[in-house]
Amino acid sequence: MFDLKNLETDFDRYAKGWQRRQQVDLLSAIDGLKNDLIRRKQLIQEKEELLAKRNRGAEEVAKRKKAGEDISGLIDEQKAIGPRLKAVEAEWNEFEGQLSDKLSRLPNIPNAEVPFGKSEEDNQEVARVGDIRKFDFDILSHDDLGTRRQWIDFDRATHLSGSRFSVLRAEAARMERALIQFMLDLHTQEHGYEEIQPPLLVNEKTLYGTGNLPKFHDDLFKVERFDLFLIPTAEVPLSNLYADTILDEKDLPKYLTAYTPCFRSEAGSYGKDLKGLIRQHQFNKVELVKICHPEKSNEEHDKMRQNAEKILELLELPYRTVVLCTGDMGFASAKTFDIEVWLPSQNRYREISSVSNCGEFQARRMKTRFRDSQGKIHHVHTLNGSGLAVGRTLIAILENYQQKDGSVEIPRVLRPYMAGKEKI
Repeated sequence: MFDLKNLETDFDRYAKGWQRRQQVDLLSAIDGLKNDLIRRKQLIQEKEELLAKRNRGAEEVAKRKKAGEDISGLIDEQKAIGPRLKAVEAEWNEFEGQLSDKLSRLPNIPNAEVPFGKSEEDNQEVARVGDIRKFDFDILSHDDLGTRRQWIDFDRATHLSGSRFSVLRAEAARMERALIQFMLDLHTQEHGYEEIQPPLLVNEKTLYGTGNLPKFHDDLFKVERFDLFLIPTAEVPLSNLYADTILDEKDLPKYLTAYTPCFRSEAGSYGKDLKGLIRQHQFNKVELVKICHPEKSNEEHDKMRQNAEKILELLELPYRTVVLCTGDMGFASAKTFDIEVWLPSQNRYREISSVSNCGEFQARRMKTRFRDSQGKIHHVHTLNGSGLAVGRTLIAILENYQQKDGSVEIPRVLRPYMAGKEKI
């Protein structure tokens, strides 16, 4: 969310930040918000003036009564203030709720260094690593290869659950599990993250904290009976572990990681990536979250990006990293790096991780703060990123490591997790 005092006194800075996001609906909301802030100030002033008038009148009544003077006129004036004050307070309560809802739907403002642009075409490449393999045979997409080898079963998944679900079988299921363990081991043993096993069902307040609600309600799966939601990413419970908490400065930063299944309805993505494992309603992911001091968040952001990239480097998968432009950023992000792995069947790089610095945007919604050495309270900064999306990593291995005979070579770093096998 946003500091209302800062929003009122420095509105143009926020407005320029939102304008840089290049969203038509957002641009139309800015003018309305400015008028709302003016009205908010007017209501506060009107309410305070009525309260002050009532208090002065009460003092005058007491003073004249003590002096034995006639107070009937003053009593009538005091009685008239009551209904007016009640009406203003009622308008204020309704207005405050509406304003809070509007603010909760406004995205974070981009950091100054984020490149300006409208779409992914304007993202800027900052790194490209690994050699793209040249095949001497006709390659198969991961879904064709997986289906032929009976590693991926889309038909049974559709029978069980519907479209955009999959069943992994045999060696593919084993490799998915191996990837999860490999990622967790690297992040906990070498990168310093604490492993967490969070709930997969969370309440509305928790999703509000990370910015998933109210704006992205249609992207979520809800269990109506219990008024709980399946998590769209482990970022949600991990970031909220310290909600409504004041941490000590010396305890920062917090590094957290978790493997979880993730659940997304993919609202608005119909027609995109219908084949294969690219865009599923249920998928596995190893998530990284940092809770840190504001002065360290840019440094920690770069480190988190390197933590995610390290997985691809060890798996010897070619990738590139881009910084997202203002028009392609996520709702809660102030700056985002996308890491994209090479998929031979598509002859292009595809996103496998988004690593975002959210600044204090989520911390304000979650009320996550810290006390500095002088005893002052500040909001932390939160960061999150995939380390990595496991299903997409499996896709990349199947496609980049496929052999002419239909087998798939296992990346060397993954072989200890696959009982020493070199191929599947």
